[in-house]
Amino acid sequence: MRIGTRGSELALVQARWVASRIAQDTEIVTVTTSGDRGAVEQDKSRWVSELEHALLSGEIDIAVHSAKDVPAELPDGLALLGFSPRLDPRDVICGARSLRALPEGARVGTSSLRRAAQLRALRPDLEVVPVRGNVDTRLRKLQEGQADALILARAGIERLGRGDEIGGVLEELVPAAGQGALAIEARTESDLTGALAAAIDPEASACVSAERELVHALHATCNTPVGAYAQLDPGSGELELEAWVGLPDGSVWISDRLRGPAAGLGRAVAQRLVLTGARELLEQAERMVAA
Repeated sequence: MRIGTRGSELALVQARWVASRIAQDTEIVTVTTSGDRGAVEQDKSRWVSELEHALLSGEIDIAVHSAKDVPAELPDGLALLGFSPRLDPRDVICGARSLRALPEGARVGTSSLRRAAQLRALRPDLEVVPVRGNVDTRLRKLQEGQADALILARAGIERLGRGDEIGGVLEELVPAAGQGALAIEARTESDLTGALAAAIDPEASACVSAERELVHALHATCNTPVGAYAQLDPGSGELELEAWVGLPDGSVWISDRLRGPAAGLGRAVAQRLVLTGARELLEQAERMVAA
């Protein structure tokens, strides 16, 4: 089975994890994406589109992505087969113990529109600065003094064995949809469910699917700051879905939380957010990013 992945160290670690759980011979095929070539626009497809082209052309059999990088809309002919067991999806801070510990005017680095918006909503006194690159590059830039602190996904740092760089976990930030999980994508006609069963986790798949349903129902894009985080209640079997929608400058935001069956929960939360003005907020966010 040919497994397509980006060539970054984190992407390779993720692809090797999936390969180790497939009960047949595998080959890892690296594909350079526009994001790897330095594209800085917010469009998530910069990390996955070349992998999807390789799938559609038959060059690879599956693609392994960080689930948070996969757009809500997939190309015709492709489907997500499921999601891996999820690591801790929360954001973390490096270079400080917490947001509260940062002095007024501290420079906080992130390349995420969602993180920047939530940071500005929580601490408008902070200076949010763009820090891009892979995890190792961003941590190096922090050490060089390009920022006083850095916000990253805990899962990515820990997958690279650099958990000792974490200063604190940011409970106050709502993660991106799919953060902490791996998404496995294939052609719709592929019959790979059995071969991939050991790599796919039903609980993570239910939670991430609800988060992605919320994003899709809101018609959110990469130019709209949206957080979505679902957790399973083992006792009831229901999910609790938390959502956050705001403007890039953090001046206005809406949040909601709802518990219920996994099926349709994302749409239900989206409808509640729309009733409180989320659609107008997202449209304004699009205009602000485009300006």
